[in-house]
Formats: sequence, structure tokens, C-alpha cells
Amino acid sequence: MSVSGLKKITIALTLSLCAGASMAQYVWLNEKGVKQYSDQPPPASVPSNKILKAPGGVPRSEAPASDFFLADSDATKKAAPPSLADKNAEFQKRRAEQAEKDKKADDQAKQDAAKKTNCERARNYQQALNSGQRVSRMNKNGEREYLSDEERAKEEGEAKRALADCK
Repeated sequence: MSVSGLKKITIALTLSLCAGASMAQYVWLNEKGVKQYSDQPPPASVPSNKILKAPGGVPRSEAPASDFFLADSDATKKAAPPSLADKNAEFQKRRAEQAEKDKKADDQAKQDAAKKTNCERARNYQQALNSGQRVSRMNKNGEREYLSDEERAKEEGEAKRALADCK
């Protein structure tokens, strides 16, 4: 036999031994009834009747595995991944919530802009009232009339109240 053929046989035997070791897996049910897979033994808190598979000829429990699945069927149903319809419903819900938040933010921005405009107008009106110039307004007939001292004081008070909300 040639040297290269001997190398090939040695490599094949080594790989087959490694493959056997990789199949050494433990399978057990955790406290929620979900199957756990590992190459490490389960924690000491797991009872031996919950260990479904162990490598190296470690005996399984005497009770069949189907009894465990019947007892824990509710826990496994709860752990099932959400369906496409559930995911779609959650997405639509998040989308609707985001649209509502955006609408509220837009409404708040419009209110803030309107308040800023009203505050600026109130400041200008108060400045005009405090300047000492004669202030006029139109009456219901469309004629110009000037404010008396009492009306001017009343308008100044209203302008101060309007400016109290402004910051």
C-alpha cells in the first residue's frame, strides 16, 4: 500500500471518530416543558425522568416520552412562534400607533405656532397701547373711533392677561 493511501485511511478514521463524538447530545425538558439540546449534561436541578436522551448508554427514564409531552402540552403551545397573521396584526397595530403619535405631534406643532403668532400680536398691541399714541378701532358702522382712557386701560389689562400665557 502506498503512503498516500495510508494517509487517506488515517484521515478517514480520524474524521469518523470525531463524527461519533459530535453526536453525543443530551436532550431534556426544562421546567416550562421546552426541549433543550446540549452537548453538556443538564443542570443538577433537572430530574432524571425529564432527561429524554443521553449519550454513552446512560439509561432513559422508565416513563415514555409521550407522557411528558401530554403533561406539558400547554407549555409547548404557549412557546410556539407567532404566525404570519399575528405578526401582521402586530405590525398594523404598531403602524397605527405611530400614525397617531405623528398626528398628535403635528397638531401640537400647529398649536405652538398659533400660540407664538398670538403672543407676538399681543406684545405688539400692548406696545401700541403703552406708547401713548392714540389708538383707534372700527365700530359696527365702519367708522373710526378712538379709545377713551377707560377703554385703553381695559385693553391693556386684556393684553396683559393674554401675555400671561406667553413665555
